[in-house]
Parts: sequence; structure tokens; C-alpha cells
Amino acid sequence: MTTFPARSPRLLLIATVVLVLAGVVLLTIPHAPNAPATSATARATDSTSVPSTTAPGSRSPRTEAPGPAVTAGPVNASALPPHGEGVAGDTAIQKSLEDAWPADLAAADEQKLLAAGRGLLRADATGIGRAKWPALFGEPDKAIAPAFATARFRIQAAIARSDGSPDKAVVHLVWAGTDRGGTYTDRRITDWYFTRTSTKGASTWTPQPRT
Repeated sequence: MTTFPARSPRLLLIATVVLVLAGVVLLTIPHAPNAPATSATARATDSTSVPSTTAPGSRSPRTEAPGPAVTAGPVNASALPPHGEGVAGDTAIQKSLEDAWPADLAAADEQKLLAAGRGLLRADATGIGRAKWPALFGEPDKAIAPAFATARFRIQAAIARSDGSPDKAVVHLVWAGTDRGGTYTDRRITDWYFTRTSTKGASTWTPQPRT
């Protein structure tokens, strides 16, 4: 029969302490490399910018065409009538434009600009009245054929506003029409820009060529 020498309690205690320390070390080592990664992730999340959403109608002068300089809130899209609403929806479109871009021109100037802008749009789209602006449309027999039929052309809404200067203005028009292919589309947008010139004390708004 084989006998084994009695083990010292001190040796058992030392061995237990060593094993405990080894376990602690092993548990700690796998977590150390993950700490920097967690911090980096947090920094990335904090520094990520969330792009702001600009509501329709929020435009700045000549940076996003078409559209006049904006000094007020955006057009309320929910207040606009659905496409195809017809004449019944034009009043709502006009009100939305006026609410978004409050008047900033003298009433007389605004009326002159609106009349000119409407005439220019009609001439450009349908060909009617182009002879009034030969500098813009050229000679009638050499002008580009109109792209829209007169019968279903309609200006739905229009506003005239200053364009960053007392002597500059823009007429913003919303309109509907049927093209030569027979396709009808409403809520089209066109801008006409004007500059004011003075001659012998009288001021005139001159339309600028479309680019």
C-alpha cells in the first residue's frame, strides 16, 4: 500500500491564492482592448451631424432656382390643393405664396411687375404677345415655336418681390398648361427677373433674359 506525505496547509493556501489571481487576470485581459473601441464609437456618435431638413419654399436669393428671395416662413405644403384640382385650388396656392413671402414692394411697382411677369410667361409658353419684347424673343418669324397650347394655359398664382436690392425684383409664377405632346401639368414654376431703370424721373422695370 502506497502512502503520500501529508500536505502543508500553507502550501494549499498559497496555491489557492495563485489560482484566484490567475483567474482575475484572465477575466480582465479580454476586456481591455474593447475599451478604446467603445470610446471611439461614442465620439463618432457625438460628432455625427444630422442634416437639417429645409421645408419647401425656403430658398435664398439666386442659389436655388426658381424662387424669390425668402424672408419669411416656408410654404405650407399641407395647405396646397392636390394636383388636378383646377381653378378651385388656385386661391389656396396664391394664399400660400403670399403667406410665405410677405409683400416688400410699393403697391404700384408690384402691380406693374405682376402684369409684366404674367405677360412674359404667356408669351414664352404660348407665343401670344412676344412682339412686345423683341429683345427677349427675337423676330416673330424666327422665334422658337411655343411649347404650350393656348387653350389650357392658366396662371394659377403670382407674386412680385424684391430680389436683394430696391432696384431688382422677381416675379414668381405658378401655372398650368398642356404641352404639344398633349400632357397636362399644373403647379409649374417660372421666375422672371427685373431691374429698375430711371429715365427723366420715371422708373421702368426691365425684364432680364432667362438663362
